Amino acid sequence: MGKLQEFDITFTNNKVVYGPGESISGTVRIRTGNSLQYKAIKVNCQGSCGISNKVNDASWTLEEQYFNSTLSVADKGTLAAGEHSFPFQFLIPVATPTSFEGPFGKIVYRVRAVIDTPRFSKDYKAQKPFYLLNLLNLNEVPDIEQPSYAVTTKKFNYLLVKTGTLMLKARSELRGYIPGQVIKLATEIHNKSGKDTGCVLASLIQKVTYKTKRPMFDLRTIAEVEGAGVKAGKHAEWREQIIVPPLPQSALAGCSLIDIDYFIQVSLKSPDAVVTLPIYIGNIAVNLSPSRTMPSSPVHCGVAPGAAGVTPSAPPAEDELDVELCAGGVASEEIPTKSHSQQDPSGQPVTMSPSAFSHAPGAAVPPSHRRPDTSAPLFCVSTGATIPFFTEGNVTPVPTSCSLILPPEYSSWDYPHEPPPTYEESCSSANSSFNSRQ
Repeated sequence: MGKLQEFDITFTNNKVVYGPGESISGTVRIRTGNSLQYKAIKVNCQGSCGISNKVNDASWTLEEQYFNSTLSVADKGTLAAGEHSFPFQFLIPVATPTSFEGPFGKIVYRVRAVIDTPRFSKDYKAQKPFYLLNLLNLNEVPDIEQPSYAVTTKKFNYLLVKTGTLMLKARSELRGYIPGQVIKLATEIHNKSGKDTGCVLASLIQKVTYKTKRPMFDLRTIAEVEGAGVKAGKHAEWREQIIVPPLPQSALAGCSLIDIDYFIQVSLKSPDAVVTLPIYIGNIAVNLSPSRTMPSSPVHCGVAPGAAGVTPSAPPAEDELDVELCAGGVASEEIPTKSHSQQDPSGQPVTMSPSAFSHAPGAAVPPSHRRPDTSAPLFCVSTGATIPFFTEGNVTPVPTSCSLILPPEYSSWDYPHEPPPTYEESCSSANSSFNSRQ
């Protein structure tokens, strides 16, 4: 094996997940079979982001660096045969984004050690990655505890001469969730026509934006639920649930090159109608006050959206049409669910224990007291981005198992004419400092 038999980096307590403002420490271990001359032994700690217009391309089009520190642990000398240890310690800056990897870019952190040998001799290098988790506290997002609500109407022709009207409403009980929580989705369809509708589809979609000169939009369907259509002249309601799988957090605060957005898309085929509910995915769950009652059903006829504490994203004209459509007093029916992507091989819906995720729903624990346990598996491969979702405690991470179904109008590989809306573009309320990506 030559002079150098071992050259390795170990972190204190084998910890590889850190938070902003923490110090990272460890030891460079060297074992030589013979004496080895060196000019210097240096340790470097670096965090950076790089993006490209090509898939899995290491030649970045744009880069930004969060920190780059070098420490000299030994200056000019000779390593005798045997084992040697050199301790190191670095401070991670506060304004650093969470680790992330996607097809067009990544946010990576690593420690590198170098033995600088005399001229014409071979330099030796060792490298070890670590991961950063910058917790996103959903309670800091304005109006996060409010329902996300959207409504649209569609006038269409069928049988060449007949005209029909369809109204599609959708609502989630919150605007923010953490992995392991359940999104309770309520959908209402009023089919005021003589034609049956196609199936209704609800999808949890992730949009990752890579801000190159020609921005790339990587869209992936994380989970999907399909319900039956609505008969002619009928008013129907559909209630379904989507479990949030391990996913990278929204926003990636501190990074100016990559944005992550999530939204729920509810759509009908025949006639084509779609509504979008923007949501946040975070690490610390919304802390709901006991006095607040959670809505569990869609907005019904005769009840204005404002009465349920909902901030509609549609113009007032839709509400007037809502009243017109509901004036007939048509009794509502329940829409059965036809398929759900979150199922195990037995065909049963997936069930996930909240304890399998980093922050249990409703846990009101200060962010500074909730750090990943390094004795546990440290991250999950998530759908649409390979790093990270971190777990806490003696649990096994649950990877996303649902299939990836890209919406037909958008694709990772082709540049879309119009990217899907961001949270700020979709919501009527102007969220302040948080939504400026900090």
